[in-house]
Amino acid sequence: MTMSPEYICPCGTGKYYRDCCEPLHLDSTFAHRVEQLMRSRYSAFALKKFDYIIKTQHPDFLGDLTLANLNLGPHPHWLGLDLIASEEFVNSTALKQGTVTFKAWYKLEGEIDAIYEHSEFIYQDNRWYYTKGKQMTAKLPSRNDPCICHSGKKFKQCCLNSL
Repeated sequence: MTMSPEYICPCGTGKYYRDCCEPLHLDSTFAHRVEQLMRSRYSAFALKKFDYIIKTQHPDFLGDLTLANLNLGPHPHWLGLDLIASEEFVNSTALKQGTVTFKAWYKLEGEIDAIYEHSEFIYQDNRWYYTKGKQMTAKLPSRNDPCICHSGKKFKQCCLNSL
């Protein structure tokens, strides 16, 4: 999927795509912070830029993650990203690491759900890489809570109403 650089980036920063995740997706630059990598990976999923997902996954943690598998789907409609916490630190072996806890909301087959994960990253060869994540159970917001898509509307007046 291609996206005009004049559109707001799906990652939730409010910036234009051309000024946000596009340079990362085009390999013009690398993510300087673990949160930036997380946002760019979310945008890559939303825009189906699966080659970027592969490039930013640490090679030791690829498992069965391949372009072919990513292209097979499923391909949900991504609704919004909520970053809950992020941290960067150096461990006892002087390896720079990071964590991000997030909810990536999506709609698939008429149902709204989220990937709620505590993700782990390492910094190697001047780049951040995703390694693994611990899945958690996400709870849908209440009807009067702000919508997960960050439209500014209540959940009941926006994404919940589209079910």
